[in-house]
Amino acid sequence: MPQASPRGTYLQVAEALRQKIEAREIAEGLPSQAALMRAYGVSRSTIERALAALKAEGVIESVQGAGWFVAGTGDRRPLVERVTDLLRGEGVKVGDRFPTEKELCERFGASRTAVRSAIAQMEGQGLIGKGAGRGREVLTLPVGRETQRA
Repeated sequence: MPQASPRGTYLQVAEALRQKIEAREIAEGLPSQAALMRAYGVSRSTIERALAALKAEGVIESVQGAGWFVAGTGDRRPLVERVTDLLRGEGVKVGDRFPTEKELCERFGASRTAVRSAIAQMEGQGLIGKGAGRGREVLTLPVGRETQRA
């Protein structure tokens, strides 16, 4: 994105995102702010202003702990609940390896900060913990559909 423009760089980014949404190149969850910063070569504040402009227009919506979504789409539950659902999957048992932060970021399109927060909550609930080596493992399986909130 050019840095000097009469419309403002954040408006150019917002328009580019709007076009991708209209073309269904972005159909549900938006990339993380860090990914958008890299893609458009702009600062975090520029991305935040572009997202705020699209939100004000009703094009996108944000969900605390889950990210930005095209309005009317996507799983709006907090990230910790969506990650906990991995432990409810078929064949998951105590002692299994838990996905890495990088794997979770890619799977959920979430920032490393959001993923680390979800992992910390799950560790606090006793669901996962340090495994052999540097990874994490499943310590216990969640009960029911609800999770505790930290």
